[in-house]
Amino acid sequence: MSQDTRFFHAEHVGSLLRPTPLRRAFRDFNAGAIESEEFRQIQDRCIEEAVRRQERVGLRAVTDGEFRRQSYWSHFVDAVAGLDVAQARFDFHNEAGETAHFLSPHVVGKVSRDRAISGAELRFLRHVATAMPKVTLPSPPTMHFWAQPGTVHAAGYADERAYLADLARVYAEEIAHLAALGATYIQLDEVPLAMLCDARLRARLEATGEHPDATVQQYVDLVNLCLVDRPKGLRIGLHLCRGNFKGQWLSDGGYEYVARKLFNEIEVDTFFLEYDTDRAGGFEPLASVPEGRSVVLGLVSTKVPALESKAVLRHRIDEASAFVPLDRLGLSPQCGFASTVGGNALTEDDQWRKLELVVDTARDVWG
Repeated sequence: MSQDTRFFHAEHVGSLLRPTPLRRAFRDFNAGAIESEEFRQIQDRCIEEAVRRQERVGLRAVTDGEFRRQSYWSHFVDAVAGLDVAQARFDFHNEAGETAHFLSPHVVGKVSRDRAISGAELRFLRHVATAMPKVTLPSPPTMHFWAQPGTVHAAGYADERAYLADLARVYAEEIAHLAALGATYIQLDEVPLAMLCDARLRARLEATGEHPDATVQQYVDLVNLCLVDRPKGLRIGLHLCRGNFKGQWLSDGGYEYVARKLFNEIEVDTFFLEYDTDRAGGFEPLASVPEGRSVVLGLVSTKVPALESKAVLRHRIDEASAFVPLDRLGLSPQCGFASTVGGNALTEDDQWRKLELVVDTARDVWG
């Protein structure tokens, strides 16, 4: 475990809605209408303004909004040899029962870290931020779980273990590089372990011969392998998400199925847990969180524009404190505001009001 005990009671998960000039720049760059240097300058200006807004709101850990990425994992796939994208084997859902396909990372060959993944992001963030810079990375299971069965073997690996060992080496190298650049706080964004909380999804996997219990252990071990040599003083957060694409989600289910292994075996400092809807279940699984680890409650929704009630947020924090001491709890939105450039169905004003609510509520609760 890290020796860095800093913990912020008010946080946000990472991605922010792309401002109109930035969305236009992505469109123009992808169409070949602007050159890479002009695109980078627009990104720089938008990131600097986003960092200033986060600091004015009162956040003590800030991100670059993931403004250089097409999606929260796209830069990782772009930078790592042996990774590409293909249609995922799962679908997003909405309240109307509609489904949507999506593209996800797939291994297509031997993976290796041929260049830095988030180093340039961190350098610029450290240059413009006065608050603590937080780097976000897609979790290691993201690069495995969504792929079609047989993908690993087709990529030239004898078995899953060999692929995951190479993948862990990529993460370990990148984490060491980020720490050498001055990173003190990295957050891994994890969806597969949250998806495995869904009993219907587990039944689907079992019907095809997969073993969800073994997959949970495999992913716990994988994350730990990525972190085994992490530098002293580097704080690691793990964000659990059930999917966040234009208000849609991938799965339901409380944390009971993974709680013991998730909270006790994964060697991270802080868990960011989605708790904005009933799909996440109750707070009871938090009883498994051991001393020395903190929990940020994702009680504010990034999927809808309606502003939450401060009184309701305080009540829910109070409920959670029956399972984790109040001083080890924090508050955040349940996920980022824009897992992709398109973002969710909120305005930028909605976004900043929600972040102000997070900070104001945290001040009321923790001082």
